[in-house]
Amino acid sequence: MDYSLAHQLARELKNSEEWQTYHQLRETVMGDETQAALIQEYRKLQVNIQMAALSGKSPDNEDMQRFSGITALLYSKPEVSQFLLSELRLQQTMADLFKILTEAADLDLQIPGLS
Repeated sequence: MDYSLAHQLARELKNSEEWQTYHQLRETVMGDETQAALIQEYRKLQVNIQMAALSGKSPDNEDMQRFSGITALLYSKPEVSQFLLSELRLQQTMADLFKILTEAADLDLQIPGLS
């Protein structure tokens, strides 16, 4: 298989407005050690809560409270809010690309029991 089209797609992605915005905001936001630490904790708690939900368990109450507090704090700062929203847009773009590729390959990547 010739991977030149994949490399071309990667270049196109890096030239996209979504990636450019995300990259600029990431450098600004993650350059602040306190903000970077809060974002890392936010992501860790988010994964813990999602994993609990996927396993059919209730998320830990302390995790939920910490997540809620950190989320409010992060989204109260305009530059952090813009960063997190741009990250979501870029993730959606990546998800769309992955969906197109898996459909083209006729792959069924459904997780049993989660459909």
